[in-house]
Amino acid sequence: MLFRHLLLAYENLSRKITLMTNGSFVRALSLGALVFLIWNATSAQSSRPRRVKQPPARSAEEPLLRPEPQPSPTARNNPNAPLISVQPVKPVANPNSAGDTSSAYQLLQQKQFAAAAKEAKAVAANFPNDSEAWKIAGFAELNLKQYAEAAGDLEKALTLQRAAKQEDPNTVDALAQAYVLSEKFEQALPLLVTATSRTGAQPDAAMLYFRGLAEYKMGKPVDAAKTFNAVIKINPKDSISLFYLGQIALAKNDLDGAIAFLNRATLSDPKLASAWTLLTSAYLQRAALSDEPEKAQADYLNAVRAGEGLIKVRTDAEAVTLFGQALIGSEQYARAAAALERAVVGSDAKGVTFYLLGVAHSRAKNFPKAIAALESAAVKTPSDVNVYRELGYAYEITKQYGKALAAYQKGANLQPADADFKESIERVRPFAK
Repeated sequence: MLFRHLLLAYENLSRKITLMTNGSFVRALSLGALVFLIWNATSAQSSRPRRVKQPPARSAEEPLLRPEPQPSPTARNNPNAPLISVQPVKPVANPNSAGDTSSAYQLLQQKQFAAAAKEAKAVAANFPNDSEAWKIAGFAELNLKQYAEAAGDLEKALTLQRAAKQEDPNTVDALAQAYVLSEKFEQALPLLVTATSRTGAQPDAAMLYFRGLAEYKMGKPVDAAKTFNAVIKINPKDSISLFYLGQIALAKNDLDGAIAFLNRATLSDPKLASAWTLLTSAYLQRAALSDEPEKAQADYLNAVRAGEGLIKVRTDAEAVTLFGQALIGSEQYARAAAALERAVVGSDAKGVTFYLLGVAHSRAKNFPKAIAALESAAVKTPSDVNVYRELGYAYEITKQYGKALAAYQKGANLQPADADFKESIERVRPFAK
């Protein structure tokens, strides 16, 4: 009998992120939190019945997994490249000011950003109404990754330009980027809309990307999807826009769309670990929800393929745990156990990883190792009812009926209405005596 169970254990990623979906903040799930525990209970050594449980329906507002792309999406593909090209207003020396910014501008062109910022700020200190001085300082700070300082100086530059009715598109674009990079998405979005909607101008793919990111972070997934689609229309290989489109599709429970986008993202950038993570999870979920065994098995194998891509770029315990889940789903139990053994090394190993290791060993009929792993899982996560279901089964199959009874009773105490536990308790009770 095929037993399917979907466990959602909420654990925090080492790098937490907060997202907004439909107006509400949702804390990200860790890699180990989205656990698809799917296995075949076909052991010929036991007649223990296992009831089929359908996975719960997912809300469109419930995120699956929210890893930030690495490298950071705001770093784009070349983290050493200037964030925005140097295009100050001409003439360099603002005719409405007594300040002379020509030297600072030359330093900026030469990419001597620290020197350019210092000189421009000195001019601004003496001539605070010189918009060009504030602008050059902002450009230099932006390229120095001093985003908050850049935003402040570019704000001053734009305010002075508007007062003189000389608004400069380059200042608008730079300030928009500074806002995004300092996570001031609400302030960034109006400027980004302006930057990507200029009459007669082809929108810049990078500015469109920043606009999509701001829309996404502000809880506007429909707008963000439209913008990210505009990015990939210009650049079909923009891996991070493809990643976000996949993430947006997952939030809508559009698994087919998510898988399509994430496959494109990983093809474009095989080192994008976050895309491999989501792709593995999406395949696992689609397999768990499928009523067609052949399609489900194909998705499990695809999850293994995606997991293999993941562990090429990430070898931490969380990545290996997800890969182990995929191997369990595809019934590659010995291989899953070998992988998960590496993930439980260390005092910080998660209970869910021990649990999966126990499942893998159990399905490979290595019950002593299954028991050891499941006992560790029970210590790590004593409130996880599924641990006691599996542990009781492993004890029962090895004829340790007293321990099996105790494990089933612990599970029943946690979930009194579970008929499977009640039946298991009655089955082993006579032998336990």
